[in-house]
Amino acid sequence: MVSVRPVAADDKEAWLKLFRDYVAFYKASVPEEVIGQTWHRLLNGDDNMRALIAVDDSGKAVGIAALVFHRSTWSPTWYCYLEDLFVAGEARGHGVGKALIEATYAEADRRGATRTYWATQESNATARELYDRIGTLTDFLQYRR
Repeated sequence: MVSVRPVAADDKEAWLKLFRDYVAFYKASVPEEVIGQTWHRLLNGDDNMRALIAVDDSGKAVGIAALVFHRSTWSPTWYCYLEDLFVAGEARGHGVGKALIEATYAEADRRGATRTYWATQESNATARELYDRIGTLTDFLQYRR
């Protein structure tokens, strides 16, 4: 069993560990200063950002999600971007990712967001199996500067 709730100040160490593992999973690097700033933003709801944490029945944090709410030029409503979603390796395949996405959908609905979306690497086959069941793959590609 897993429960999903908004992060609280007491979750800082668990969130930091999971976020660092998430960054490592994607073979990326994020400066510690930015990680600290991100935690502060998520904890305080700055910039329309929210964070969720998944906790197993033993009380261990096993997953995180970061939500960014923003306006759209195509809609009078808000959209929800699920910017970060990570499940600890030992908890994968046990419904944690699904629970985090369902909690994201619930928060988006509560806030009146008419679209919830996210991205992943094309090679992330395990996550994509879940995403194919609970979302719709679009034909858009992401470009960056």
